[in-house]
Amino acid sequence: MSPRPYRLGQRQAATEQTRSRILAAAREILTDESAVLAFTIDAVARRAGVARMTVYYQFRSKRGLLEAIFDDLANRGLVPHLPAVFHQPDPRLALDALIDAFCAFWASDRLVLRRVRSLAALDPEIGESVRARDERRREHLHNILKRLSDKDGHPTPDALAGIADVLHMLTSFETFDALVTDRRGIGSATTIIRTFADQTLRQAEKR
Repeated sequence: MSPRPYRLGQRQAATEQTRSRILAAAREILTDESAVLAFTIDAVARRAGVARMTVYYQFRSKRGLLEAIFDDLANRGLVPHLPAVFHQPDPRLALDALIDAFCAFWASDRLVLRRVRSLAALDPEIGESVRARDERRREHLHNILKRLSDKDGHPTPDALAGIADVLHMLTSFETFDALVTDRRGIGSATTIIRTFADQTLRQAEKR
């Protein structure tokens, strides 16, 4: 039997281990207050103990590395909650489920998410990646509102975009992070967001 498949398996395992080590190093930098402002490919490579070209080979760019971090966070903190959104036939309940899903996601690793979004204001590459992710959330909201409009006639097509903007703000990480305090937990913050989302829709019905 040829040893080639075995060697290929070893090589693949080594590649995956290197990738995991780089991702772990990137997360360590993002949670290190003394190092967070130096989130560069070179800094991540040094922390992971690999050559900078190894990071580029694995992720192509700093944005590619951040996308991998986002994907890892989403796979653990968001994706498990999305079936409750997509399989919910009632658009109002689907909106509640989407709010619950994103609040759970924002709570899954608040420190990393907070640091990345802070860096987005200073680094155009990081900012572009964060905005692209946020637009996906806006699309989910728009789709739910479109279903609601088709079902009940509200919000009207003219009002839909504006209401989507309001709900996008309410479901943002920044809103969630500001609401969660030492005295107010994740559950209470989620309830507040759901309440204001419901009030927004009720106001739309009166127009």
